[in-house]
Amino acid sequence: MKLLFISTEDRADPWRKALREELPDLEFRLWPDEVGAREEIDYALAWKPPAGELRKYPNLKAILSLGAGIDHLAADPELPISVPVSRLVDRSLTAGMTEYVLYWVIHYHRNMGRYAKMMSEGIWEHIPQHDPRLRRVGVLGLGQLGGDAATKLTLLNYDVAGWSKSKKEMPGVQSFFGMDMLPDFLARSDILVCLLPITSMTKGIINSKNLAMLPKGAVLINCARGAHVIDKDLIKALNSGQLSGATLDVFHAEPLPHDHPYWVHPKIKLTPHMASLTVPQSAAAYIAENIRRVERGIPPLNTVNVQAGY
Repeated sequence: MKLLFISTEDRADPWRKALREELPDLEFRLWPDEVGAREEIDYALAWKPPAGELRKYPNLKAILSLGAGIDHLAADPELPISVPVSRLVDRSLTAGMTEYVLYWVIHYHRNMGRYAKMMSEGIWEHIPQHDPRLRRVGVLGLGQLGGDAATKLTLLNYDVAGWSKSKKEMPGVQSFFGMDMLPDFLARSDILVCLLPITSMTKGIINSKNLAMLPKGAVLINCARGAHVIDKDLIKALNSGQLSGATLDVFHAEPLPHDHPYWVHPKIKLTPHMASLTVPQSAAAYIAENIRRVERGIPPLNTVNVQAGY
């Protein structure tokens, strides 16, 4: 078995080591220097491969994404449609995202930004503290990542609702689904967390119309994809006071251009697409299991519909 690792953003050596421990007979090749004969490649483990690259390997058995999202693959118009594509589902990836969401929900709920400013100015006073049961958190997207974050928020006694394409049953999480229910979902979201896949339906979903449906002074946390947000609409909502703050981990262009207004906006907190990073030592077991499944003639876990985007 021969696997080709294609990524310009991930270090190959940790993956080589972790996969060798799981699959001693797997030959690990690094793109572009170790490709060798293209017809020998059985698997592609990829993150943002160049457009048209994956079609060059005629005997691919599966394309394995290095991340939970597959939009980096779906964007390739020449992606071989006959090859199954599997997204990464890993407990460390899920846990990392949930940590990020909990951190920022608590940050806004407990007024930590205001406290930091007050302490830097030598001001010692308390801000009224609210019961988390009265703080309405809305999670856009109830897949693997959104579902786990929503569930963990209920354990901290937040009033949690989720919105998804179809109805979901999760203990303690009120389910909203379909575009008809989006306005009611937004109207009860003091803190809005975006963990949606990027699809034709969800692209640009955080826009002026939908931001206006949120309660006055609401907060946005976007750790899904930059394309979910219309940048100018978000800035307008922040400037008007419709939103009181936003935390953004993902952007239309990454790295975020130095002249982008997000850098200097006083109500925006930025992180460099680090909400949840793949840990090779943990994810290698999942990748190896998918390879074993394919070798046994079984479809890989979490195969996605590339056209649908999830």
